[in-house]
Amino acid sequence: MHRPLRSSLHTPAVPQWSADVAVLNVALVYPMQGPAGIFGPACVSCARLAAEELNKAGGVLGRELRLLEVDGGAAPRQVALEVEALVATGAVQGVTGWHISSVRQALAPRVAHRVPYVYTALYEGGERTEGVFMTSETPAWQLLPAMRLLAGARGVRRWYVVGNDYVWPRRTARAARGYARACRGGRVCGESYLPLDTEDFRTVLQRIERTDADAVLMLLVGSDAVRFNRAFAASGLDRRCLRLSTLMDENMLMASGPESTGNLFSTAGFFASLANQDTMDFHGRYAGRFGIEAPAPGSLGESCYEGVLLLAALVERARTLDVSAIGATADSVSYEGPRGLLRLRDRHVRQRIYLAQADGLDFNVLAQLSGPHGLL
Repeated sequence: MHRPLRSSLHTPAVPQWSADVAVLNVALVYPMQGPAGIFGPACVSCARLAAEELNKAGGVLGRELRLLEVDGGAAPRQVALEVEALVATGAVQGVTGWHISSVRQALAPRVAHRVPYVYTALYEGGERTEGVFMTSETPAWQLLPAMRLLAGARGVRRWYVVGNDYVWPRRTARAARGYARACRGGRVCGESYLPLDTEDFRTVLQRIERTDADAVLMLLVGSDAVRFNRAFAASGLDRRCLRLSTLMDENMLMASGPESTGNLFSTAGFFASLANQDTMDFHGRYAGRFGIEAPAPGSLGESCYEGVLLLAALVERARTLDVSAIGATADSVSYEGPRGLLRLRDRHVRQRIYLAQADGLDFNVLAQLSGPHGLL
């Protein structure tokens, strides 16, 4: 496979591309900077592995799939303009990748009606734009069953929400208020929203300490969550409150350090420690391609592997790149990856969700919370 090219508004790449009916060019939008940049290397490695494996198997409709890397960690409008230019000039025929919801909201109206767009990040739910397909978790499948289990098993009643200040944390917190009330009369007793790249959490920690919270719902991105974990443990609050995150992969766990992750829980559709054949096969191929020193392929990186697979499956099923035709056949699409065989319904992947607890530098998976056919 050709080495993926990078696109940038500062170093225009569009003129380098020419129409080639033997190639399917896909914009891979993932964070190269900002708080989410901590798992960017895992995202691009997983996506490259998927593209290479697809091409070895014959490509997509007989065409070689090539990735054009776009920095999804830039300002949302900048990312949207860059990808829109690539689509408008015919430089790419599809879009996928992990990026925050603010980027998706800026990007989807500009490109989704033109090319298929597979969004791989967990998000707040409710995306209905034609041409957008989602591989990852939403609060109803991920957060509700986790809060319900922790209410029953750990007696959690009072939650404090700490999140970054944009659409995903705020809308997820809105859902959490209702979920808390439904879990044996619990409640959200406080909320704090902070800018991306926050480094000082002293005021937030003081607010948590003044409440009667017995759990913190962390809706922080990447290195912001890492810094919060360290500050939380240093304050001693980890001895009083458990933490639940819906966005915490192994790279973030390792960056936080084992001394900062006591009583920390995470819920996701994939953990590297899942001991099933599909997951172990994926790890073997990943390590064989990138080496044992490569970034950990946790849930966020693995989602980009699935994003490439799903985009290919959508195009193969429809036998065309036409967005309307792809949408018409989407509910009959399935693909097989590190999480086994998965299917689409209403443009969302139906999947199994797990609850895990931090154990040193890894996660110990405690329970499966939900599955493709609803709660277990």
